[in-house]
Amino acid sequence: MAQLFFRYGAMRSGKTIEFLKVAHNYEAQGRKIVLMTSGLDDRAGVGTVSSRIGLHRKAIPVTSEMNIFDYVKNKNEKDVASGAGKVACVLIDEAQFLKKHHVIECTKIVDELKIPVMTFGLKQDFQNHLFEGSENLLIYADKIDEMKTICHYCGHKATMNLRVNDGKPVYEGEQVQIGGDESYYPVCRFHYFHPGQNRK
Repeated sequence: MAQLFFRYGAMRSGKTIEFLKVAHNYEAQGRKIVLMTSGLDDRAGVGTVSSRIGLHRKAIPVTSEMNIFDYVKNKNEKDVASGAGKVACVLIDEAQFLKKHHVIECTKIVDELKIPVMTFGLKQDFQNHLFEGSENLLIYADKIDEMKTICHYCGHKATMNLRVNDGKPVYEGEQVQIGGDESYYPVCRFHYFHPGQNRK
């Protein structure tokens, strides 16, 4: 049975590595997949899924106006008509940047096309507000899994993302600021409020 999956975690929890691993496993079995990522993330170039360990793949960039259901439906029909076979799975990285209508379109892919959709992303921003995509995936996803990582400062479980500038915490600003290890630390709750201090 096709389902909508949401796998979330703090920065450096291996979301993109898992995304690429799942893609590889499907393709190793000769099954067709659709790879997508946010059109906002241009760190490695728009439409490129890139992990911190150097692995990368090209993907379809999702824009605000894009209809994911229409794209997958049309691609699936063309692939089936050409004899290439049905799309086996849709994988979406940086899913926190999806709009609500994208998430609803993902549910239609699952429910109407019977194609599983696996999404990977952050749950909340640096101010601990839910991203639009994450909020709606938490509502509509059939399965939700947390990917774990450790705090930048102490090794406890990281549950939050601390935005930094020159190593100093930033608690105000725009929700979306694309960045990697130089801009965000995965942290536990204590070190979100007390970065750099020792836990007693």
